[in-house]
Amino acid sequence: MIRSTTLSLVSMCLMSMFTNDALASGQELIVTPELMAEKPVYSPFVGRDYPDQVLFGDTHFHTELSFDAGMVGTRLDVDDAYRFARGEKVISNTGQPVQLVRPLDFLVITDHAEFIGLAPQIRTSAPELLADPWGRRMYDLFHSGQDGRMKAFLEIIAVSTTPPFENPMSSNDAAWSIWRDFVHEADQYNEPGRFTAMTGYEWTSTPNGDNQHRVVILADGADKTAQTLPYSMFDSVDPEDLWDYLSSYESQTGGQAIAIPHNGNLSNGLMFGERMANGKRMTREYAEKRVRYEPLHEMSQMKGDEETHPLLSPDDEFADFETWDVSNISGNRPKEEWMLQHEYARSALKIGLKLGARIGVNPYQHGLMAATDTHTGLATSREDNYFGKYQHTEPSPTRHNGEVIPADDPNLRILTSQEGASGLTAVWARENTRSEIFGGMRRKEVYGTTGSRIRVRVFAGWDFAPEDVTTPDFASLGYGKGVPMGGEMSDAPDAGAPTFIIRALRDPDGANLDRVQVIKGWLDDKGETHERIYDVAVSGGRTIAADGRAREPVGSTVDIENATYTNTIGAATLTAHWQDPDFDPGEAAFYYVRVLEIPKPRWTTHDAAFFGIPLPDRVPTTVQDRAYTSPIWYTP
Repeated sequence: MIRSTTLSLVSMCLMSMFTNDALASGQELIVTPELMAEKPVYSPFVGRDYPDQVLFGDTHFHTELSFDAGMVGTRLDVDDAYRFARGEKVISNTGQPVQLVRPLDFLVITDHAEFIGLAPQIRTSAPELLADPWGRRMYDLFHSGQDGRMKAFLEIIAVSTTPPFENPMSSNDAAWSIWRDFVHEADQYNEPGRFTAMTGYEWTSTPNGDNQHRVVILADGADKTAQTLPYSMFDSVDPEDLWDYLSSYESQTGGQAIAIPHNGNLSNGLMFGERMANGKRMTREYAEKRVRYEPLHEMSQMKGDEETHPLLSPDDEFADFETWDVSNISGNRPKEEWMLQHEYARSALKIGLKLGARIGVNPYQHGLMAATDTHTGLATSREDNYFGKYQHTEPSPTRHNGEVIPADDPNLRILTSQEGASGLTAVWARENTRSEIFGGMRRKEVYGTTGSRIRVRVFAGWDFAPEDVTTPDFASLGYGKGVPMGGEMSDAPDAGAPTFIIRALRDPDGANLDRVQVIKGWLDDKGETHERIYDVAVSGGRTIAADGRAREPVGSTVDIENATYTNTIGAATLTAHWQDPDFDPGEAAFYYVRVLEIPKPRWTTHDAAFFGIPLPDRVPTTVQDRAYTSPIWYTP
């Protein structure tokens, strides 16, 4: 009886497998879109072809190959960096074991193009370096003692920040050797589907000490990236020349590249100007180049958060977050108030609306993301696992009073205690591969966090309903009826207004959520820009008033003395369906989502508890980490 039943089941299985002529003849069944269109397919996920997973990584990262890392104590190399990002335990530059709570999904190593690999070549007595007169000079100074090392480092800084910006190296042989080894090493660590190892570099333009830096990210493997040497500030300090170089890289290799500006807050008004870098009136061609090669802006990292500034956004109670606003990156020129509007992401988005109306192209239609800018080879961004961003700022009882930006004027100095733990970039993608991650960046379907792995997704359309927020196929519906973060809307229907569906989920190893906000900026018919904040979801049963704001704070569970907190307040997840109540179809606008966590101890508070030292007085004891999505634009 058992044998008979088994044969019957086998027969049924065979009959179900051979239900058409192709299968009956023993041919392999290949599932094609045409076949799926002919017959209903039981699995609803077979034809899914949209980004359905979020990947977290670091996109601005330095190892010992960078002169301002390797020359001042960093010994961790490219191997250490990739192993650490993949979740392995490593020993830090100061001899301390360190590990991530969870591996990253991807890492982009972006060492400085200028003097790349100088420190390890000095330590290994590389023949290419010793054959160069200036390289030999740096070698001799480095090995002459601590005073000589400092003299070498200061000479490097001087030639990098003061005209005529000429490369003291007589040849590029040493740089070629380092670069080719690096890009081939990245290929060895790249494991599609599990971990993506990407390459790039930092173009470090710092005219007169004002930050104009860009991180260059390459989509390609060594077959393409090894064909050209990174473009440095010694080639040009003008970002337009960098864009032209990236265009030639793409033409020459068939590859893809983008540049990501960062630390506008240290540019002293240069980063988001209404004129071109050469001072001339901005042209459409210039704007098209910028938005083509700079689709993203790194708005949060260790050198401060640059979403906005309290003087630019006086009605935003969360505006003063990890603010660095006293000088440029070299600490040689104080900040003036007029500079601020040209340094922060939110005001740049507003300036972009004005320029778009004037010249026909918005040069600042950029997505928003974040990174660590670590110079330790360690991508740590959590407050409770903060290993600093330089070798001398790794955990120690004395690190708080160290200087990150020394300055002759004490009022322009930035102390180690003011470093931010930030940040991470999150990319919505179909799979964990170089092409998918780069594609997500190029279409701006990314967001930045100040260190946590908050999950957030937003879609905007003209007819989303409240029940769309709770549907299981949220993403499918979002793409079908609207556009994701980084997208653009137009052709407003009569009496219609943009409608948003939003989901936010806390970091599974982190803090609950306080609230979800929509930040709107717009251009009125007089050519003036405005901004407004709407609370669209709040935790703890609080009320959102008629003006769109929940004024009651979430509260705090932080125990300062022990540097702990509990998730007894806030919410694990928040959702929202929101329609713009003040929409004017004739006004260009942008919208982005900001998600805030409940308060938790800042890394300096963890230090005070761990080392038994006083709390530093320049920084708050708690932080509310946050996520910023790329905007969605409305263009009339």
